[in-house]
Amino acid sequence: MKVAVVRNRNKEGVVNMLGQPSPETYGRRSVQRIIDALWANGHTVAYFEGDKQLIANLEEFMSPDPYAERPGGMVFNMSYGIQGESRYSHVPGMLEMAGVPYTGSGPLGHALALDKVTAKSLMRDAGVPTPRFRVMSRCDSHVDGLNFPLIVKPRHESTSYGLRCVRSRKELEEAAQAIFTEYQQEALVEEYIDGREICIGLLGNDNVEFLPLVELDFDGRQIHTLTWEDKYHKSEDEPTKICPAQISENLASRLCELSLTMFRLCQCKDYARVDIRIDQSGEPFVLEINSMASLGAGGAFVLAARAAGYNFESLTSRMLDITHERYFGEPLPPSTCSGDWNIEDLLKEGLAAYVL
Repeated sequence: MKVAVVRNRNKEGVVNMLGQPSPETYGRRSVQRIIDALWANGHTVAYFEGDKQLIANLEEFMSPDPYAERPGGMVFNMSYGIQGESRYSHVPGMLEMAGVPYTGSGPLGHALALDKVTAKSLMRDAGVPTPRFRVMSRCDSHVDGLNFPLIVKPRHESTSYGLRCVRSRKELEEAAQAIFTEYQQEALVEEYIDGREICIGLLGNDNVEFLPLVELDFDGRQIHTLTWEDKYHKSEDEPTKICPAQISENLASRLCELSLTMFRLCQCKDYARVDIRIDQSGEPFVLEINSMASLGAGGAFVLAARAAGYNFESLTSRMLDITHERYFGEPLPPSTCSGDWNIEDLLKEGLAAYVL
């Protein structure tokens, strides 16, 4: 099958730069691993930017077969978007409009998951335990009733961008002001839950597979929360990941149940990761759901998949099968082409739109 890997790296493919730029992008190595895995699984692969040229590029690469009743290919979506709110939903929205199948959640799922306040409101209304929270804006800084320490983070960001743990009103105001200025959005303020943190990877749709649970080990750190520096491997005391997490079967079952509830509440598809805190008394509190769980080699989702018996090629193949079954009711048929390809090969063959 023809599979187009789509991500955002070059931010020039827009009419205007308008709105908050996305600080996120998949690294070259992570994208290369996906491309290599797809080729190893026998697919014909192209790489494109998720910008205004995307539809034309896809139409040329995977033009519909006039004798077939299905699209001529699929997109492996790794696009965080270029700018604006709900940016994870931009490429999926374009693909839905153009009639191109793609991996991962749709526009609604990404929009709900990336809006942390809306996601937490859905949790609260459904009875899913989550830390108490307030929303701070330039016009309203009311956080009465919350107990310090507090976690402060932008409403519409991921990967711990702008996240701070604060212990006083002064620190809170400084953290919120930094979010207003740097990210041009409201701040989510929630009570800090002192305890263990568990990541739960989900794979599937109607029948969801729970990957082995991953615990973040904060032993020896002053702040027991995952930062941007940790996620991009820039901190000296980055927490280690323990998989499988050493917790009881009853607690593991409860965490999986909460994760599935979040997956359904936020209308996610194909795969996701849910982060949960367990307080000192053993009670769980859902922090958030990540509708685009990182597929980087050091991420919790890939680590959990490895513990479940997947290598990277089989994980990538499983994700495509799940997506194909969601659209067409059956897994992908066996592919006939194969080869050991990389980005340079793709460029020579004219199958890659840009150098990574």
